[in-house]
Amino acid sequence: MKLLSASDAQASAVPANTLVVANTEDPRSLALDGVTRIDLHFPKFTDGRAYSQAFYLRRRSGFTGEIRATGDVLIDQLVQMARQGFSVAVLRADQNLDFAQKQFDRYKGFYQGDAVTTEPVFKRQVAQGASA
Repeated sequence: MKLLSASDAQASAVPANTLVVANTEDPRSLALDGVTRIDLHFPKFTDGRAYSQAFYLRRRSGFTGEIRATGDVLIDQLVQMARQGFSVAVLRADQNLDFAQKQFDRYKGFYQGDAVTTEPVFKRQVAQGASA
C-alpha cells in the first residue's frame, strides 16, 4: 500500500479520471467506465462504511485501479484497509509516515482470505504443494 501525507495529497491535483465517492453512496450505482482512481472518504475513523465500499469495488465490481482512503485515516487502520482493497492511504495530518510503514512489517500474513488475496492460507498451501 502506498502511503501519502496529508500535505503531499493536497499538493497534487486530482486527475480527471478520478471518482470521489461519499461514504453514503452505494458502490453498486457507480459508473466505472474510464475511471482509474476512486477516492473513498472516512469522515471519522470510527465510520467504517468506506471499508465495505472498497471491498465491493475490488471483489464484486472487479475494479483494478487505485482505491484511495482519504479523511480521518489513522495508522492503526492501514493493514485492514489494504486487506479490504485500498491501494493508497492519505494519512491524517498528525500521523507519522515512518510509523505507518512499520504497521505492515508487524503483520506479514493472515489465515483468512480478503479482498486482495481471496483464498485462506490452507488453500494457498495446498495449491503450492500441488504445483511443487
